[in-house]
Amino acid sequence: MTEPVADHAGKAGEAAAAENVEYRVAHLRDRLAAEELGELGVRAEVRAGAVVVTGTVPSEQCRETLLRTVHEALAGLAVHTDVVVADNASPDHAEDLP
Repeated sequence: MTEPVADHAGKAGEAAAAENVEYRVAHLRDRLAAEELGELGVRAEVRAGAVVVTGTVPSEQCRETLLRTVHEALAGLAVHTDVVVADNASPDHAEDLP
């Protein structure tokens, strides 16, 4: 039994769309590595049809720059971000050791 032509065209379109998402995520990774954000521990992955960006950045300014870059590179895609700012402030009191 053969599948209708429309089914083949739909599957081909879905495969092309998935490749396009993977390509755009790879391009985002390259862009992040080339810019000042390259040393950050940020990951971008495709999960369940959406792009998930996770990691920790040293400052709020880095987080804003990262999010702007992600939204520019992945405009029109479902993107979920979980990027936190590391607390690198010095302690406000001395540590008491026993």
